[in-house]
Parts: sequence; structure tokens; C-alpha cells
Amino acid sequence: MLRLLGRKLLALIPVLFLVTFATTALPDLVDGSPVAQMLGPGSTPQDLKDLEHEFGYDKSLPVRYVTWVGDALTGDLGESLKTRTSVMDGIAERFPVTLELAVFALLMALIVAVPLGVWTAAKAGGRVDRVIGGVSSGLLSIPTFVSVFILVYFFANPKMMLAFKPTGWEYISVDFAKNIEFAFLPALALALAEIPQFQRLLRSDMLATLQEDFILTARSKGLSTPYVLFRHALRPSSFSLLTVSGLTLGRLIGGTVIVESYFAIPGLGQGMYQAINGKDIPVVQGTVVVIALIYVLLNTLVDIGYSLIDPRVRAR
Repeated sequence: MLRLLGRKLLALIPVLFLVTFATTALPDLVDGSPVAQMLGPGSTPQDLKDLEHEFGYDKSLPVRYVTWVGDALTGDLGESLKTRTSVMDGIAERFPVTLELAVFALLMALIVAVPLGVWTAAKAGGRVDRVIGGVSSGLLSIPTFVSVFILVYFFANPKMMLAFKPTGWEYISVDFAKNIEFAFLPALALALAEIPQFQRLLRSDMLATLQEDFILTARSKGLSTPYVLFRHALRPSSFSLLTVSGLTLGRLIGGTVIVESYFAIPGLGQGMYQAINGKDIPVVQGTVVVIALIYVLLNTLVDIGYSLIDPRVRAR
């Protein structure tokens, strides 16, 4: 297990190098100086030169990269060009909001998809299977920026008697009930894109498991169908779902830009959107690196968890 853990951690190094180097090179890829917007109309070329020197943009890319990595290892991701506040503090403030939204969406997707996956596998080829398969295809074809409009119309409309909050946010530590009111619609918008994929994946794996000899033996003993499905077939069919769920959580954390921007949620996605619009390079750089780090760590944890469940993976 220690050898596996060491291999996985070593594999993170090239990924993190590519991400951090690419984000450090961002100022060389955008038009104009990244600090130019901080100066007023009466600024002089010397003012721009002094500010670039203050933020280190007058140095070469290798020097900037080594300096940034050295600071990042001590927890310093630099200052925002807009607010002159710590990038790390801003990320620490926004990250819990995005994490809650991503976890909420993932749980919603699993709660809906797992029973549907088991049910459609048990009724494979039947009317229920075809109807749910058609609905899944429909959900997959709806992009997130369209589904948010549909959800707001049906679930944030007082005429529909379902008036969840369409915009804004309340922290869970302040008021749990209001937090759910604000988080429900954005989490549902994220979950809708994941439910069909989870359902189809579990259905496929369940169909293979239901052909195994131990399932036929369990049925021959007269055990009820729900007992056989959930007690004997679900666990060995969940390996792929476990892997995809872990990767989905990482993707949700980094993919909430549209949802957070539309619902005015103060998370990492909204912060990233504002930073990109304002060419706030340090914030973009810090946020991208933190999201990438979370993603690769989750990926590693999923691989380790997978090997714990299935020893054959450990042996490879």
C-alpha cells in the first residue's frame, strides 16, 4: 500500500508542474501589462514600470516561476491586482462555498441515480428501462446554462408554489434552512448533468453482475429480488461509480463558474469569472492551481480507495 501511495504521489509532480508553469506564463500570453489597469489615466510609463517591478512582472518567466513556487510552498499565493488582498485568504473564504455546492450536487445525483440504475438494470429492455433511458438522453442534451433558466422558472416562481431562492447565498454556519433555500437550485442544476451518467454507468455494471453465478445462486435460494439487487449485486457493481464520483467531485469544484455566476454565489467559480474579466492574474493563477491540486488529490484518493475495494488493482 505504501508503494502504491508513493507511486501516486510521484505521479502528481509532473501534473502540478505543468499547471503551475502554465499559469505563471499567463502574463506573457495576455495583451498588455497585467498591472496596467491598476493605474489611473494620469499615470506615467515610470509608474507602470515601478508597479511591474513590485509584482515581479519585469522578471523572466523562469525567475518568476521559481519565486512563485517558493512563495506558494509557504502558503503565499501573492496579492490580488484589484483588491491588494491576499489571494490565499480570498480562496480560503470562497472554497467552502464551492465545496458545499459540489458535495450537495454530488449527493443529489447519487441519491437519484443509484435507485434508477438498479431499477433499470432489473427491468432491462422493459418499458421502465426505455422511458428512463429516453429521459436520461434528454437530460444529457440540455446544457447547464439552459437548465438554470428552466429550474428558476419552475422552482423559483411563487405561482408554482415552489419558491426557492433564485440568487444570493447564506452561509450554513449562519442559517442552515436559508442555506438550503439558496443552495438547492444551483446544486440541482449541477446534479442534472451527472444523474444520467451515473444511472447509465451503474445500469451497465449491474447488468454484468446479474449474470454472475453467485447472483443466480442467491435467486435459486428464493431471496427476494430487492434483497438480491441491493445486498448482493449493488456493491460489486459500484466500483466504476465510485471512481467516477470522485472524479466528478473534483470536476464540480472546478466547473461551477456558470452556476455560481448565474445564481450570484460567492464561490471559487464566481471569483474566477470576476478575476478573468478583470485580468487579475494572481487570483486566476492561485485559483487554477488550487483547483488542479484538489482534482489530482481526489483522483489519487479514488485510485487508492479503488485498490482497497478490489485487491486485483493493487497487484497491477
